[in-house]
Amino acid sequence: MIKRLLIPFALSALVSACSTSHDQDASALQAPNAQQAQDMVNTHRNQGQLQTLVEQYTKQFLRYEPLLSTAIGVPESLAGAGYNKRFTDFSAMGMRKLQDDMNTAAMAVAKVDNNGFSQDEKRHQQIVTDILRYYAGFSEFHGGYIDTWAGHLPYIINQLSGPLIDVPKVMQVQQPVSNVEEAQDYIARLQHFDFLVAGVLEKYKTDKLNGVQLPTKLYPKTLAYFENFLASPVPEHALLTSFTKKLEQTSLSQDEQTALIKQAQEALTNVVYPAYQTVKDTLLATQAHAPQGDGIWAQPNGDAMYLHEVRYLGDSSITPDDIHQLGLDEVARISTEMDTILRAQGYDEGSVGERMVLLAEQPEFLYQDSDEGRAQLLNDLNGQIAEIMAKTDMYYGALPTQKVEVKRIPEVTEAGEAGGYYSQPSLDGERPGIFWINLRDMSAVPSFSLKTLTYHEAVPGHHFQIALNMAQQDIGLLRQNAPFNAYVEGWALYSELVAKEMGMYEEDPFGDLGRLQAELYRAVRLVVDTGLHRKKWTREQAIEYFHETTGTGMTDVIAEVERYMALPGQALGYKLGMLQFVELRHMAERELGSEFDLKRFHDLLLLPGARPMSVVRSDVKRWIASNGAG
Repeated sequence: MIKRLLIPFALSALVSACSTSHDQDASALQAPNAQQAQDMVNTHRNQGQLQTLVEQYTKQFLRYEPLLSTAIGVPESLAGAGYNKRFTDFSAMGMRKLQDDMNTAAMAVAKVDNNGFSQDEKRHQQIVTDILRYYAGFSEFHGGYIDTWAGHLPYIINQLSGPLIDVPKVMQVQQPVSNVEEAQDYIARLQHFDFLVAGVLEKYKTDKLNGVQLPTKLYPKTLAYFENFLASPVPEHALLTSFTKKLEQTSLSQDEQTALIKQAQEALTNVVYPAYQTVKDTLLATQAHAPQGDGIWAQPNGDAMYLHEVRYLGDSSITPDDIHQLGLDEVARISTEMDTILRAQGYDEGSVGERMVLLAEQPEFLYQDSDEGRAQLLNDLNGQIAEIMAKTDMYYGALPTQKVEVKRIPEVTEAGEAGGYYSQPSLDGERPGIFWINLRDMSAVPSFSLKTLTYHEAVPGHHFQIALNMAQQDIGLLRQNAPFNAYVEGWALYSELVAKEMGMYEEDPFGDLGRLQAELYRAVRLVVDTGLHRKKWTREQAIEYFHETTGTGMTDVIAEVERYMALPGQALGYKLGMLQFVELRHMAERELGSEFDLKRFHDLLLLPGARPMSVVRSDVKRWIASNGAG
């Protein structure tokens, strides 16, 4: 706004100066002043063009993705009227149109002449262009769908994610139901599940005709999801019980609530359940034709698709073979650190993985496999959040105002889910961020591992980064919800290391072992992900290596390896991003010496929001130069 007011004033001053000068002086000065004025006009025009394009394509993307709009709670002026009752068109034509439009948008934003732009404006243009490229996906891979979190994913139906899993989650947890209109929107979505499912199934079948199909070994867990979804009686289904609980928090009369619940129940009975039964039947009918290879290499043009995922989800230009070796090197380094601690605690026989398996079986580290045990674990996680929050002022400048809550991953999806994940707060901050933890197998969550999971998924990991990102309202909605995987996951893994610096593992060697085991876990991901998708490892090879190297419980290991099969490249972002954050911090500490300020460094990383790591690197280098000069 200030820049827009200053430009006309500057032009006016130039005109005045020219009119009051002698003719000779005016002729000497006119050319450069006229050029300067024209440059300013051009810059102002280009700034306006960029702003207009970003606003235009933000609206376009949000109208393609009503579920994301629901999850973050955007105004209807951006996402379109009635978006809380709509679905994305996941058909082959719908996905192709989205990808084509996002590619057009990326090219248009990139072409804006940024001569005369400030450094922040140039960075804004680059980040928005990269976000749009994320959503344009890889045009040479004829399968999959565009996910608002991970970009182009290869399998629209799988055991872990995709529209048929993500939509019920968002509706249960994030769709508002505070009045009659919002309740009717919720019901309308239920009534239109046939549209959602029809689009997904049409895409699934089109992908299959193109040779792209979920690997055969992922079918059992995928089918299990649909079996679990359909297993509960309609009145007990989470889509209905969550709706009922939301209605209870409203001022609606009991009669109004009862009538709305009846409508929702009828929609589940007549639309949702039959639609999901059709999906299950389709999977059963096509399972026999699924590819036997466990990696993306077994799909048409799968090798090229993997390079795309390495570029976008790993945010890396190094080769999969080099990533594999980097993983092996990190595994060796971290294992040595773990061996030292294990020996100091009297665990000196067997491999590091074998000793971690033994440690995880000790009764003092296990919660009861009961409702009481799960409640105690959730209570302990809340205590860990409170404990670290008491120390954050010394290490972080800006802190989020949004709260974070801890919840159990719903039982219907827990079989195929990761050990934990985070879902973002609403834009207005009214709905908190949520740290979801998987409690399917209590032997897989020993107490010594929980601090690190909390620091990663909640604070100072995902909650700090994502909540602060969403609070930066001057960067626009696309950037407030930027999907840069290596930045987002790399920050969360880096946060685990900072937690150690904060003293969270003092006099807790087993907790520190849990931290190192978690870091080892991420290093193993580099080996296993590239093993599956580049070196043609089998699922069983990957499971064996993962379990023997880390000592992680077999239930978690199997779910993790199958996750990498479904989401090639995503698991690379954690370690690749974290290593870059550590490198950049060491560079700043080395260059600035006593002038280095960790709180300001963390603000530098966080406040511009998620972005490509190349942009982060440029930001840090400029910060070093400006502080060094001072």
